[in-house]
Amino acid sequence: MPRGPKGERRPGDVIGAAVMIGKIATCEIEDVTTEDGKNAAAVALGRLGGKKRAEGLSPQKRSEIAKKAAKSRWKR
Repeated sequence: MPRGPKGERRPGDVIGAAVMIGKIATCEIEDVTTEDGKNAAAVALGRLGGKKRAEGLSPQKRSEIAKKAAKSRWKR
């Protein structure tokens, strides 16, 4: 059975999907997604990922990662 953005089970059949759409339309359940279909909570957490990772790395390690990324970009 298909799973939604929060891991909840979504109906795989047409009638079940129609019932779910009706519940979303009548605000019985909430469907939290952004315009591009992504989960809003996951998008918010994703914005913090790079900053949190950078805080945990030493300046030398960050420099090595940046050099590797630049080399990979300019290789093309």
